[in-house]
Amino acid sequence: MSPDLSRTLNALGLAAVCVVLIVAFADQLLFGDLPCPLCILQRAGFLGVAMGLALNVKFGPRPSHYAVMLISSLAGAAVSLRQTLLHIVPGEGAYGDAFFGLHFYAWAFIVFMVCVAGTAAMLLFDRQFADGLKPPARIGALGGIMVALGLLLAFANGASTVLECGGGLCPDNPTSYLLLQDGAAGAPLRQLFGQ
Repeated sequence: MSPDLSRTLNALGLAAVCVVLIVAFADQLLFGDLPCPLCILQRAGFLGVAMGLALNVKFGPRPSHYAVMLISSLAGAAVSLRQTLLHIVPGEGAYGDAFFGLHFYAWAFIVFMVCVAGTAAMLLFDRQFADGLKPPARIGALGGIMVALGLLLAFANGASTVLECGGGLCPDNPTSYLLLQDGAAGAPLRQLFGQ
């Protein structure tokens, strides 16, 4: 596998991760299904995978970039498995709506495992690392668009988390954005500065 083919495959992987994050945002914004703290950690795991993919696209494939993807995938899988196990206890119920028969946290576990398998498969092709640390060729249109979209989604997730949780701990079962509640906008800042 050539370095250029590897970069193209990483750009396509980045597109897939961006789709996962966009679907989560669509559910949040269109249906008011705010992410719980474990959901936010799963999104952070996807952003870590996206970062590894974006590094491969921008700077060329490196084993260290794939390591970022593996670590992020395993951390995200652990969180999504934990949430799945929490909700299979009888009488606990599920969190959020089902999507094609499974809840987002179950889908997240499946996607994280696909990321682990895909990353491991990509590491089998040593020729992609043949260029060493030479500056990579131009990023290309697809790669540039995917890196920009990944950065936009990272910023949007950060902003959404701050709006939802304020400056403190996120509620276990969020029903509204803490910083956008009537009369509460700015309250965390007032508490922080003692006013």
